[in-house]
Amino acid sequence: MLSTIAIESLKRRKATAILTILSITISISLLLCVDIVRNQVKTSFTRTVSGVDLIVGAPSGQLNLLLSSVFNIGTPTKGIDYKSVASLKTNNQVSWLIPLSLGDTHRGFRVVGTTNSFFEHFKYGDMQHLALSAGSVFNQSLSAVIGSDIASKLGYGVGDEIVISHGLGNVSFNNHDKHPFIVSGVLEKTGTPVDKAVYVTLQGLEEAHSGSQRATAPIVRKPADNHIKTSHEHEHDELTQVSYESDAFTPQSVSVVMLGLKHRVTALQLQYQINQSKKEPLMAILPGMALAELWQIMGNIEALLLGLSGLIVICALIGLATMLLATMRERYQEIAILRTIGAGPFTLLLLVQIEAMLLTVISAVVSIALVAALMNALKPWLSGTYGLFLSSPLFGKSSVIIILLILSCTYLVSLFPAIAAYKRGLHAGLSQH
Repeated sequence: MLSTIAIESLKRRKATAILTILSITISISLLLCVDIVRNQVKTSFTRTVSGVDLIVGAPSGQLNLLLSSVFNIGTPTKGIDYKSVASLKTNNQVSWLIPLSLGDTHRGFRVVGTTNSFFEHFKYGDMQHLALSAGSVFNQSLSAVIGSDIASKLGYGVGDEIVISHGLGNVSFNNHDKHPFIVSGVLEKTGTPVDKAVYVTLQGLEEAHSGSQRATAPIVRKPADNHIKTSHEHEHDELTQVSYESDAFTPQSVSVVMLGLKHRVTALQLQYQINQSKKEPLMAILPGMALAELWQIMGNIEALLLGLSGLIVICALIGLATMLLATMRERYQEIAILRTIGAGPFTLLLLVQIEAMLLTVISAVVSIALVAALMNALKPWLSGTYGLFLSSPLFGKSSVIIILLILSCTYLVSLFPAIAAYKRGLHAGLSQH
């Protein structure tokens, strides 16, 4: 009965009720969006690199090794002898290995020396493989594969020549002009640091550093890798592409090695063995644990965004209470009628609270539907532009907690107009007597 009266009362104040619902809906939607993006960014951040079980480099600290190898940030660690890499490659627990050589740039973008195993085994997001939007992977010793951001910002395409520079500064006076690399492929957008890197062969990188000119490795044709293929080849899997046997070259040293294990449960055991190695000081880290540690450092920004959104919701709820208080004078006649038919002051208090809860519940339902539709519509854009891969379910435990807290705050805020209605009911009752 009270719910029916509350609904009819809100209908009589339709314009005010709709504006209040709109205000609360916007604030709740903002809070839910921040919470979803916060959780999804955290998940996506921890999946900047997927499928890599261990990262091995010279001892320099867990975060430094992670930042230099995955995010291309900071100063790379000193090199590790390739004998250690060869030892890791022959380890029974290792399934595959990706060597990385760091320390060069091209017009401010990091240059990474590697092999074709990088394009075959490196994954990001929800275990997604790298794919090419144009060209092929390494097909000769001076091949280069560039990220999508470099292709778009510098206007590079397949066949263009690029000259790398020694060192990590934006401006370098030590350019390897005599050893230009030729772009053989352009990677599709990933929304990860891969988009802002130039990948070259280890052999070509060593040639550029030593100044020697070795004979270009022969080009061989082999079936296209199922993961690295152009958009045209996605439709025609039977096509072949040119591939260069870059794994055959043996460099003197590399900066970092990424390992994929046959059984992930052996990761801790192998990590301990590598860290205790006496042949050469090495450090092995678990990418997942390192990413989680890095995210904790960034947790203050996350909490700040959530707190600001929470304040916006509180402001909207205060607006709700203000609306109910402001309309109290208009409801004197309604209160008098309710008192006449036997409604007590406590009933009037409940009536106002029910109205407030109804407005918030409607706003919450509309907000959930609106946010779900918005996130599903923006999913392709978020993944392509920012590398934010939205995974189901969108609304987790934190979203449920947020809704419950909002309803609790609504109850508390509505006490002010409800008490005013209670007092008015008492006054109306005394007047009748």
